[in-house]
Amino acid sequence: MKTKLLILLVFVAKMTACTGRLSPGADPVEPSTGEGADGAQIILATTTSTENSGLLAHILPDFETKFGVTAEVVAVGTGQALRLGESGDADVLLVHARAREDAFMEAGHGSRREDVMYNDFVILGPPQDPAGIRSQGEAARAFQMIAESEVPFVSRGDDSGTHTKEKAIWAAADLGPSGDWYISAGQGMGAVLTMADEELAYTLSDRATYLARTTEGTDLEILAEGDPILFNPYGVMAVNPGKGEHIKSELANQFIDWLISVPTQELIGQYGVEEFGSPLFIPDSEAWLATQIE
Repeated sequence: MKTKLLILLVFVAKMTACTGRLSPGADPVEPSTGEGADGAQIILATTTSTENSGLLAHILPDFETKFGVTAEVVAVGTGQALRLGESGDADVLLVHARAREDAFMEAGHGSRREDVMYNDFVILGPPQDPAGIRSQGEAARAFQMIAESEVPFVSRGDDSGTHTKEKAIWAAADLGPSGDWYISAGQGMGAVLTMADEELAYTLSDRATYLARTTEGTDLEILAEGDPILFNPYGVMAVNPGKGEHIKSELANQFIDWLISVPTQELIGQYGVEEFGSPLFIPDSEAWLATQIE
């Protein structure tokens, strides 16, 4: 899907954000001499897509250099990242399952949530397209066609944001997938793309991870895209410091302020442009959007 369509989708699917935002256009706060001193560390639990796509390697050095803080990345599915936050085993979360993020906040596990960026999901498959879904504009119908043909489909099966979206599409198709053709991998996005490639199977992927994989070589092609249900927003949340004295609340908020600031949003918006002609993630923070209003 082209960037212009993604921008249009955000106005259709975007939800109201929680309070506690950085003022539009503001720069991230400077670290204190306490938590933010050189040698400090923050635990970031995030999705495999932010790591597999190369985004974190692109932006995190800026944070670590500016604040003298090492970001220890735990890249797992969104469900596991949320559980790490609930148990107090992370300081800040960067995930992509909005309803679950809202539930996390409502349950008191987080102290702050902000919109960060978005892209979209795509349905991938072998070039031969045995299920005939190519250019199918309705994701649920594409899934129905795959189920009817019983061509292999590899599911993340790991309670990730991608898996959550996949289940939503199956629900929209009024189907509960089962049978030998439906493979629940229980793996991250990179491993699932490898498996789908080897099995000549279909799968659901975020666009960024798929495009990053094309640089390494893959036979998988984007066969269906563009349905609003495929919209994929990302949010960042600070873990509630009430989880324990070990939670680095100040650093978590400094990280969030940095992530949603205009300079970092620009870094996010630049990633992928040189190689793919458009960004892999579209900036979406309140501070960034304020700069786009003419």
